[in-house]
Amino acid sequence: MKAPLEAPPEAAPAPRRRGRRLLAGLLVVLVLLAVGARLAWSWLDPFGETAIDRSQPVLLESIHNLSRFEAATGNFQVIVDLEKDAAFLPDAVKGSRTLFVGAGGVDAYVDFGGLTAGALTVSPDREEVTVRLPRARLEKPNLDNGRSYVYAQQRGLLDRVEDFLSSSPGDQRELYVLAEKKIAEAAQASDLLNRADQNTKAMLQGMLSGLGFDKVTVTFADRP
Repeated sequence: MKAPLEAPPEAAPAPRRRGRRLLAGLLVVLVLLAVGARLAWSWLDPFGETAIDRSQPVLLESIHNLSRFEAATGNFQVIVDLEKDAAFLPDAVKGSRTLFVGAGGVDAYVDFGGLTAGALTVSPDREEVTVRLPRARLEKPNLDNGRSYVYAQQRGLLDRVEDFLSSSPGDQRELYVLAEKKIAEAAQASDLLNRADQNTKAMLQGMLSGLGFDKVTVTFADRP
């Protein structure tokens, strides 16, 4: 009696399995090549720029002794709207309009350097003292470059060409000068000077009272 024939075992789909492995390996190689190329490009950076600071050491030109009391500081912000038009050309051809945000501070100080011997009067019993001071003055506005910037700008065709050919395109000196002028005017019209006078008076009263004077009188000269 013959034994029943057994079906031969199914052959594993070796070609399909090898194809999948080959495809996976190819994808891994492509990923590695892409990553390597990206790293090599960032390392080589053929179109990148390198900043080299060749500045000379800072030279100290002079030192001035200060004899003033910085009594108050005002912080200001102004929007400069500067427009330039050509007489016979449309704005699209020749003309510009710039919105510039200028921010900075103005210091108010009282100068002690010009005080004479008669500026300080002490009573015979050394219980009272009178101080005569000049009024506070304003320093020049100090614009903060980190907070001052061009907000918007429109330029005509000729202005764009002129900036392109210029050795210093986008020169903003005029904008800074205008911003400083407007901030100085605003500081002069504000209460900054009076605040500086009062702060100076309070400082001297506290200091002289600590020295033992029972009555401290601080007067200011008339403001010019």
